[in-house]
Amino acid sequence: MKNAVVLLSGGLDSATVLAMARAQGYDCYALSVDYGQRHHSELEAADRVAKMLGAKEHRVVNIDLTGFGGSALTDNNIAVPQQPGEGIPTTYVPARNTIMLSLALAWAEVLQSQDIFIGVNAVDYSGYPDCRPAFIEAFERMANLATKAAVEGSTLTVHAPLLHLSKAEIVQLGTALGVDYAQTVSCYQADEQGRACGVCDSCRLRRAGFAAAGIVDPTPYRSA
Repeated sequence: MKNAVVLLSGGLDSATVLAMARAQGYDCYALSVDYGQRHHSELEAADRVAKMLGAKEHRVVNIDLTGFGGSALTDNNIAVPQQPGEGIPTTYVPARNTIMLSLALAWAEVLQSQDIFIGVNAVDYSGYPDCRPAFIEAFERMANLATKAAVEGSTLTVHAPLLHLSKAEIVQLGTALGVDYAQTVSCYQADEQGRACGVCDSCRLRRAGFAAAGIVDPTPYRSA
């Protein structure tokens, strides 16, 4: 079995990607990042998901992005939007996916892995620029210029298998692979018990995905 580093936030998309990588025969090394986000429920969910889906190892790296702020997820003075708006929402975290992929790249090189998996999606998503195919392609090119492994012929592939799927398709796929979505947390402002607010953009997309997939939403909502 080949090694793969899988970025695991603890949410619906990254749990699905971990299940997909396992189904493809990879030994999966799950990587989560504590970047100062509003709550730690998603990191607790990531630990549950890693165990549930048989990750070989799960590590949490601490990178405090609250020192920069600039996002509703890293600055408590910026409110999480309750309704969809125009343009890129305030929940966008500057450089987050670039940082996370860079950390995954470092671990992949140490593991002698040529594969990184990330759960970005460019269909039912919030419009973040670092979830687009062009970004993933550019990062992969950069990675293969930046590492000793690649220079010596061990090129890296960044897998983003959800890029062109709808949220409903993701839910259906993950369900078929045995993902228990009740163990995941997607909400931007979940409480300490992992209960979702039901009104943020992430909750809205998640709820609509289950509805469109015709699958009962197992998410515990505070507003339910």
